[in-house]
Amino acid sequence: MTKPLLIEIGVEELPAIPLLKITKNIEESWKKLLGEYKLENPFDFIYTPRRLVLKHDAMPLKQEDSTVELMGPPVAAAIKDGEPTQAGLGFARKCGVDFDALGRAENNGREVLYFKKEEQGTQTSELLEEMIHKWITSMSFGKMMRWGARKEEFIRPVRWLQVRLGEHSVPVELFGVRSGTQTHVHRMVSYDAIEVPDIQSYEEVLQEGAVVLHPHEREGMILAEFDAIEEREKLLIERDKALLAEVVAITENPKALLGSFDPLFLELPPEVIITSMKEHQRYFPVFENGKLTNRFVVVSNAYTDDYSKVVAGNERVLKPRLSDALFFYHNDLKKGLSTEGLEKVQFIDGLGTLADKIEREKNIAMRLLGLYMEKVEAQTGKANAELEKLMDRAVELAKADLMSEMVYEFTELQGLMGYYYAKALGEDPLVYNAIKEQYMPVGEGADLPSSIFSSIVAMSIKLDTLLGLFSVGKIPTGSKDPFALRRAVNGIVRIVTAYDLPFDIDDIIALLKGQYQDFDIELLKAFIIERINKSLDANPSVIAAVLASGERDINEIAKKVAALNEIVSEESFKEQFSTFKRVANISKDVDLDAPLPIDTSLFSEDAEISLYNAYEKVVNQDYPNYKTKLEALFGLKRELDSYFDDVMVNTEDEALRKNRLNMIGSIYKTFRDIADIKEITV
Repeated sequence: MTKPLLIEIGVEELPAIPLLKITKNIEESWKKLLGEYKLENPFDFIYTPRRLVLKHDAMPLKQEDSTVELMGPPVAAAIKDGEPTQAGLGFARKCGVDFDALGRAENNGREVLYFKKEEQGTQTSELLEEMIHKWITSMSFGKMMRWGARKEEFIRPVRWLQVRLGEHSVPVELFGVRSGTQTHVHRMVSYDAIEVPDIQSYEEVLQEGAVVLHPHEREGMILAEFDAIEEREKLLIERDKALLAEVVAITENPKALLGSFDPLFLELPPEVIITSMKEHQRYFPVFENGKLTNRFVVVSNAYTDDYSKVVAGNERVLKPRLSDALFFYHNDLKKGLSTEGLEKVQFIDGLGTLADKIEREKNIAMRLLGLYMEKVEAQTGKANAELEKLMDRAVELAKADLMSEMVYEFTELQGLMGYYYAKALGEDPLVYNAIKEQYMPVGEGADLPSSIFSSIVAMSIKLDTLLGLFSVGKIPTGSKDPFALRRAVNGIVRIVTAYDLPFDIDDIIALLKGQYQDFDIELLKAFIIERINKSLDANPSVIAAVLASGERDINEIAKKVAALNEIVSEESFKEQFSTFKRVANISKDVDLDAPLPIDTSLFSEDAEISLYNAYEKVVNQDYPNYKTKLEALFGLKRELDSYFDDVMVNTEDEALRKNRLNMIGSIYKTFRDIADIKEITV
């Protein structure tokens, strides 16, 4: 038999972000407990700012009865001279019966003591308090609180509790609060507890008290009001998903309202205004014709007939924040961009100050610029000497805004403010764009730097961080990567492949390692290779095959992987590949590092001549890309099949055997210049 179950834990206002981070874990924890207590059934986990709720439509009223079979020690060990031994008596105690009540059974060919008993399922009402306590203690919000004289901790103080199973209130105590039949509605409706007649009335009571229980309903209300504002005002509201989720979590009765601020603040960079609104006030920015306007949308939790005071209050709160930002902006422009003071800011122990980091990054940038100068000149139209000066300037100023008042206040705008200041102060576009794009890409799928010039600055920062941190032993372990070194490698891979830049891992590291104290270079190389393996979207065996070829240029690795993966992904490849697996297997007996001369005068079979001529034609052609060369090599299948049908490779004649092995080895070696085909699995 089943009945509905309602568990409502009433709390003081929950912090949205910690709650949102673990909502899935909270739900999974209760699901796991239902399994543990043999009470599995569907449920809903629901939250508002002041309550955590579990709702079951059909909660079993008790656990199912079960049959328990227990196997004991062998009879030979349990009975000696007709009397039970300690082993036998111990098993009887475990079963809760006298020794004479034990039966016998066969287990793995031996006669053992046996007991079978029926266990009655426990009433659900007797289990709920224990389950709720386990559920609550499983919630890991990070920072927790104690209140009153209690020693237990939770994210916020618990103020009321309902545990209703069918028509009954189940007695449960949690943090000193005893379960009852009352809830609390919106504070602007009533501060007093409200009686809930039964489970079926619960949502109705909340609705009448201006509480929208379900998060998805609150989100739907907000988005509908966004639509109405956009339609009415001909504006566009930025629908930041993370901000929307946060606003849903902190409102019980959401109402989207349109406010405004003084247009003089539009002098500020848009990102400053947006950051100030979103991070500090949870306001949604508003755009018109693609530009930020002096309007904003606030989602109020108030319950009133007149929201004008709510709008005015939010406008009043925003004004001093924007005034401060404008003051910082003007001050920073007066002072200009300067790295003075960065020599006093420690980077990481063992790697000096930020000023030291800038000097290392300059050295890396100049070396990379030398490698890619021709491409940069073609893209920018500027000459070598000018590009060197601009590169030095871009790296010099990249971190200058760290000393600005604006970045001190809004740290997340580092780099972006440098861009605005450099642009306002008349720096070259290459310089200010490189400052803005110095950390790109910031994640998987994120935008790349807009030019090779900016890419060099971005790679210089990533490379210095990589080499520097490895040199002082700060290497990622397991899932821990506090300095985002994995992301740095992923960024380099994306940049060099997007801009077709040569980037030989061995050569680059050898070129740059002199700036750092001695460390295990091979460990860093292995780390980079491992990240390449993770960052390329291809059959893992294809990536392994390309890496096994010895290729160490990231750009060439990516090209080879893309070409081979396209071929391997074709439906016909699997049935064709057995021929080339055979080529790889035969070549195990060939020294591929030695010359592989082929003496055509030793050919005795037509298949030998046909394969040799086809292979010579393949290797003596020029190919526009790796794919066409691979297609030509895989096109040798017909000649290879005839060769394996008609020619005995491992003949007793040593000269013939070596010549034939050299023929097959040469084909395999040509493949291996692109990828080691023995690594491919399909």
